[in-house]
Amino acid sequence: MCGIVGYVGSRLAIDVVVDGLARLEYRGYDSAGIALVNGKLSVQKRAGKLANLRAALAESSLVEATVGIGHTRWATHGAPTDQNAHPHTDCPAQVAVIHNGIIENFAALRAGLAEKGHILASDTDTEVVAHLIEDERATGAGLAEAMRRVCRRLEGAFTLLAVDTAEPDLVVGARRNSPLVVGRGVGENFLGSDVSAFIAHTRRAIELGQDQVVELRAHDVTITDFDGIPVSCREFVVDWDATAAEKGGHDHFMLKEIAEQPRAIADTLLGRVDEQGRLRLDEVRLPLGTVDKMIIVACGTSYHAGLIAKHAVERWAGLPCEVELASEFRYRDPILSSGTLIVVISQSGETMDTLMALRHAREQGSAVLAICNVNGSTIPREADAVIYTHAGPEIAVASTKAFLTQLVACYLMALYLAQRRRTLPDEEIAGILARLSKAPADVEAVLTTVEPVRELARTLKNQRCVLFLGRHVGYPVAMEGALKLKELAYMHAEGFAAGELKHGPIALIEEGLPVVVVVPSPKGEPTLHGKIVSNIQEIRARGAMTVVVCEDGDTAVEPYADALIRVPAVPTLLQPLVTTVPLQVFACELASAKGLDVDQPRNLAKSVTVE
Repeated sequence: MCGIVGYVGSRLAIDVVVDGLARLEYRGYDSAGIALVNGKLSVQKRAGKLANLRAALAESSLVEATVGIGHTRWATHGAPTDQNAHPHTDCPAQVAVIHNGIIENFAALRAGLAEKGHILASDTDTEVVAHLIEDERATGAGLAEAMRRVCRRLEGAFTLLAVDTAEPDLVVGARRNSPLVVGRGVGENFLGSDVSAFIAHTRRAIELGQDQVVELRAHDVTITDFDGIPVSCREFVVDWDATAAEKGGHDHFMLKEIAEQPRAIADTLLGRVDEQGRLRLDEVRLPLGTVDKMIIVACGTSYHAGLIAKHAVERWAGLPCEVELASEFRYRDPILSSGTLIVVISQSGETMDTLMALRHAREQGSAVLAICNVNGSTIPREADAVIYTHAGPEIAVASTKAFLTQLVACYLMALYLAQRRRTLPDEEIAGILARLSKAPADVEAVLTTVEPVRELARTLKNQRCVLFLGRHVGYPVAMEGALKLKELAYMHAEGFAAGELKHGPIALIEEGLPVVVVVPSPKGEPTLHGKIVSNIQEIRARGAMTVVVCEDGDTAVEPYADALIRVPAVPTLLQPLVTTVPLQVFACELASAKGLDVDQPRNLAKSVTVE
């Protein structure tokens, strides 16, 4: 969602802040702005991409300042216009505020400010904060105390940064239910929505906790709660550098991240087996012997990972497993108990729907295990245990390597449960782990053979619709393939369970319609394989163009495939690791052929930090 940057130091703030905003572009945004403080307040903001702001800055005469804040906005309240772009200021233009999140009681606050004579210039919920701080400053409160008082009045989710001409050496930040990280430098300090904002300058970071306010000066960082009581926070060192956020010679970040998948899988598997050959998950210290049910909760691509995990958990660990959309979970009054293990999956660790589901589960007495890619983010901090995926930074909005590493983490989780519950012999678990260890090579093999997939995608750029079919674990893969095409190419795409074809979706089949079919192994799932071959014949008989994803050596599908995509033969439950990859490439290439922005699709954000 919105990107936030703050800086106090000795460099020109405009350079540091704009560079930080550029590194946060992957989050998705529709306007950008900056505020600098040096005796007076200078604000510049523009709707559209960061290039529009850069152009405006080049033509303006902003003060040379070493203190500043910057923002990329993903619109919630008010259209994406210059007027609604952040920062927002108070009446005398002495305080500037930027914000990520939604202030749910802003309408009542805005009405109260209007009664007092405040003039609000935008349609946003954010602007009320600047005017509320103005009122608190008028009582003699410093900027930090004014922020604390205002935060106690706000409802909803927010990260806030503020600067004030009366305290020109200070940036104040606050957070509730929305991410904010401090970067510690030498004679300079930073704030960001995530560490990407300042990773070019420092790897030392502090994770700001819930309901906390930070005062940032060049040589000092002070953190309190909303009542002004000092608090201590965990410091950590970021284990990747700025080059990890560069494209590495690829046309798009997404292509780079697709290519990084073998290494990401290997890193996620690293150190998981002890000297005795047993699976070791040091971060998972839970009383798993009392667990009688699992519920996996996630959104989007992570939800698809959960649907695949269900098969592994039930097959290997013998544990009933449900999979729920996080946005629906707590609103249906789920029946939870101390025997229910909730597993939440989030790439960023800040997904608001998933975070609220986590909190609801803990309130009901259930233990929560998080699967996450970002160390120190909110979800793993609030969970009882965590499995980190070690995918490294994922910049493109459409998830690729995060998805495959989530699958690997889910497989590890299922095997660990099997080991603890003794539902599989140690020898069988060791065999599955040994096969899983070959996954990086399997994915690498797929990547060396995807050029025909790219060629196929380019020929389909003018199609208006693509359908995806799958069975068993291939069904969530079909759903993920369809989602990628929606996200990147803005095409109508749907993923269906192939067995449901005759229950309605077959009415969509028409002459020339591309249908991608993910075929299960004829060795691992011979019954399902025969059934899906019949499905392929049904759709081809009605004029569809069949694009068949199948394992090496599967000759039974060849007569019915207009286009054939081969992947290595792997055990059935591990098949999504290889069948997903060509669908990622397909969507990326098709979108690129249409001239679309692959890394930053319209209307989407990398991390959805509001409900």
